[in-house]
Amino acid sequence: MPPPARVFFVLPGGIALLFRESAASVATRFFEGSLALHLTENFRHQHGRRAGQSEIRSWERSLPALVNALMEAGLGEVEVLIEYSLPLSSKRADAVLAGVHPTTGEPSYVVVELKQWSAAYLEEDEPLLCRIDAYPAPVLNPIEQVRGYCEYLLSFNAALERMPKSLAGVAYLHNATESRIAGLRTVEEDLHGSMYTADQRGAFLDFLRSRLAATSGAEAADVLRDAKIRPSKQLMAVAADEIRDREQFVLLAEQRVAYEKVMSAVREAKRGKHKKVIVVTGGPGSGKSVIAMSLLGELYRRGDTAYHATGSASFTKTMRKVAGRKKREVQELFKYFNSFMDAEPNAIDVLICDESHRLRKTSANRYTKAELRTGRSQVSELIDAAQVPVFLLDQHQVVRPGEMGTKEEIQRAAALEGLACEVVELDGQFRCGGSDAYEKWVVDLLGLDGGTPSRWEPDGKLELRTAESPQELEDFLVARRAEDYGARMSAGYCWKWTTKVTPGMTALPTDVNIGDWARPWNVYGDRSVLGAPPAPLWATDPAGFGQVGCVYTAQGFEYDWSGVIIGPDLVWRTDRWVVDRSASKDPIFTKATPDSEIDRLIRNTYKVLLTRGMVGTIIYSTDPETRDKLRSLVHPASGVEATALA
Repeated sequence: MPPPARVFFVLPGGIALLFRESAASVATRFFEGSLALHLTENFRHQHGRRAGQSEIRSWERSLPALVNALMEAGLGEVEVLIEYSLPLSSKRADAVLAGVHPTTGEPSYVVVELKQWSAAYLEEDEPLLCRIDAYPAPVLNPIEQVRGYCEYLLSFNAALERMPKSLAGVAYLHNATESRIAGLRTVEEDLHGSMYTADQRGAFLDFLRSRLAATSGAEAADVLRDAKIRPSKQLMAVAADEIRDREQFVLLAEQRVAYEKVMSAVREAKRGKHKKVIVVTGGPGSGKSVIAMSLLGELYRRGDTAYHATGSASFTKTMRKVAGRKKREVQELFKYFNSFMDAEPNAIDVLICDESHRLRKTSANRYTKAELRTGRSQVSELIDAAQVPVFLLDQHQVVRPGEMGTKEEIQRAAALEGLACEVVELDGQFRCGGSDAYEKWVVDLLGLDGGTPSRWEPDGKLELRTAESPQELEDFLVARRAEDYGARMSAGYCWKWTTKVTPGMTALPTDVNIGDWARPWNVYGDRSVLGAPPAPLWATDPAGFGQVGCVYTAQGFEYDWSGVIIGPDLVWRTDRWVVDRSASKDPIFTKATPDSEIDRLIRNTYKVLLTRGMVGTIIYSTDPETRDKLRSLVHPASGVEATALA
């Protein structure tokens, strides 16, 4: 008779598993018919909801296939850790086997991904993806899936870091024959990613015997359970090299103050003192993201657990690409605000929330599971997830309804939890040529802080020009590109966007039409189309020039020269700006969005677009009266019209 069932374990760093016993004990529970009941109850207790039928079927059909294989291989004393959660992640491995290596006598672990599939087909042109008849969308090749689990564990589990050769990964497709999944083997197999099918059962038993001895695995399971959850030394070195150790990441003045305040809060938290919320505010180019990257690199170099999160798909995907450079370990550091809905409280040392003006009321969306729709505020989720939550924001960059990231909102949320909240104001300027004058000119131009438009006085740091036509604006930027400057064109969301490129198209749809000038919006979605980069990379891929970017792809980025098209949603009339909501084609605006909110969001949109340029900005308005107003404000010596006056 096996001992009483063990309720799920919560391991350091918020890791959990549903059940742990020896393979022989698990087999006995199967025979008695009690295991599924224990797992279902533990699942409900751990996740606060009932297990789905697919999960229960897996426990009833796949786990017996694994346990029977272990018993037949003579490995009844190996420990089976069922539904093992990856550190700080909602992902779970079906099982982790813990035991002793038959040759070295050292702890040995096997991550197992169990599949009930009877057949699987390679997705065309995507060797890492495959299709199953029962699923409407492609899924990850199980070889790559289990390899990813192994690499993730090696990056975050200190015990495995010390003995990386102790870990192996295998996918067991116990209902499939080799002939019906052969295409999946185009993915290279190795120690961390291998696969066996039903007609390779003998080879699967040999694999298990090659990794696990016929002796108790309880002590090895304890080692895994008690290990500190933190990034590996390898990850720290990669993070430091890729993120922090770059000359441009020199922190000056208030930037360094903000950095040191965060590091001080981390030290206090480690001494057991109360957690603290840090808010860093500043305009575009004030160094918020530089602080974020410097913190991330330094924290990982020191061995602290930290994540970078934003609400911007473009920003996060670009950071994964640029900082990660295809290194999965570094890519895992960059997440989204809604990634922490079910995070264990204080499981993370530092959570760096960049672009926090994009915080939303809740993390839930139409894809959120019902059990996670708690109504809890997003800012509270983020505060709760870390010992030191850090929020970096510019509230003049709130551009969508529902975005509510302000200093006051974060202070309010911290106060409700009885937490201290320290605010650091950045007044430096590192974008727009380092021109404080230009940022103030933009804020006054748009009336964002109660100011009024004023004449631009060149300060020698940034060039400001106006154009009389979109073609003139584009020609000017083309000339700058010929001088090896980077450049992009962006516009207010005043033209409908063709989001699907149909087969047979030889060019992107030219949605942005102004007179006889027409250009495409940046590509919609995450894939390159007809040589144009996907939306998240529009601002950083040289092939992004030629398409018109919107605020959602420009926000958070910078380029040398910025060409901005002000559309009919914002026009100057006599002595004031007039916002025309009917001219906006942004589907995020609905009839329920108040006029006052749309007014603020559209002005903020142009503030974002007008502050992307590092060297200079050239502006064109589709409205004649607005062009006249802009021309009157821009100093003749820095306007395109100066050529005509010379």
